[in-house]
Amino acid sequence: MLRGLSKPIRTVLRWQLWVTAILTLAAGLIAGVDGALSAALGGLVSVVAGAVSGAVATKVRAGSAGGVIVAALTAEGVKVVLIVLLLWLVLATYDAIAAPAFFGSFFVTILIFSMAFFVREYD
Repeated sequence: MLRGLSKPIRTVLRWQLWVTAILTLAAGLIAGVDGALSAALGGLVSVVAGAVSGAVATKVRAGSAGGVIVAALTAEGVKVVLIVLLLWLVLATYDAIAAPAFFGSFFVTILIFSMAFFVREYD
């Protein structure tokens, strides 16, 4: 699935995974196992939503400027809906969530996804 994604999307997904791993280790040291799991889940919500959004964006073949806008908005809509569903799923099922670790990891990785704009497609 990741091979079909553009270089900027693959790059930011890799950055998100690295940051998620670092925040998971830090939260584990500070808040124990629940903190580590919470940070990992927060980062993974963003990673999964970004990967699916990227896949949706690459599947749509836009033949015009309007088509490009529709494809981008469709991908963003899928991402937002998936984020809401995944956040709800985690918060509804994980009783021992460490909220600062979960939301901190989620927000940092969401911000990293916006950096795809700055990654060059070709070197």
